[in-house]
Amino acid sequence: MLGLDAIKNTRVYQEAREEGKLEGKLEAVPGLLKLGLSVEQIAEALELEIDMVRQAAEKKTS
Repeated sequence: MLGLDAIKNTRVYQEAREEGKLEGKLEAVPGLLKLGLSVEQIAEALELEIDMVRQAAEKKTS
C-alpha cells in the first residue's frame, strides 16, 4: 500500500495542490478590489499575472 508521502510526491497530487492555490488566490481578487487595491497591486501581492487578476475581476462582476 502506498504511504501518504508517496502520494504527495506524485505529479497529479502536486498539480492539484497548485491548482487549488491558484483558485484561492483568484477568489481573493474581488475582496481586495473592494478594499481599494489596484489590479497591479493585487497581481504583485498574490504573485499573479495582471491579466489573470483582470479576468478574475471581470468574472466576479458579470
